[in-house]
Parts: sequence; C-alpha cells; structure tokens
Amino acid sequence: MLIKKNDTVVVITGKDKGKQGKVLSVNPKKNTVVVEGVNMQTKHQKQTRTAQSEIKHIEGPINASNVMLYDAKAKQGVRVKYDTDKNGKKVRVSVKTGNVLD
Repeated sequence: MLIKKNDTVVVITGKDKGKQGKVLSVNPKKNTVVVEGVNMQTKHQKQTRTAQSEIKHIEGPINASNVMLYDAKAKQGVRVKYDTDKNGKKVRVSVKTGNVLD
C-alpha cells in the first residue's frame, strides 16, 4: 500500500472529490483509509448512566484507490512509485516531479 498514516492526500472521486486531508488510519487488508474531514458519517449515541445521548459526526473509511498522495512541490495529487536511495533504502518517489516523499 502506497499510502501511510499522517500522509496528506487528495480525494479524486466520489462526493468529496477535490478535498484534502491527513490520513488518520490505514487498513491494508481491506485496502481502505480514513481521511480527516472526508466521508463524514452520522452516528447516534444512546444515553447511558454517565453520558447524555448525542449525535456524533465521524469520518468513515474510503477505498485507497480513491485518493492520491499530495505533493507540496507539484501542489496537486501525484502517482507514487517505490525506488531505492543512495543507501539502498526503499523510498516513495513522486512520478511527476521525481521528488522523494519519505
């Protein structure tokens, strides 16, 4: 999976197309990501002895294929590939600019 936690991504399809946000969590088995401020869902919390009932708005997961990594140099979403640096370490590289993202 090319997207990691705390990356900045751009949504490329769906109702939130064009929105940017930070990745809060990644689930590689289901190929989904949770992005801050994207795919907001309403959850109703029942009343308990200690807490009042409330309506919560939380981010839902979206498919990782619906987001692109945001490159600050290119100021847009870019495709990503893996490459090796001078030390032989595996790094993520922007296909458009050749900029190392890690």
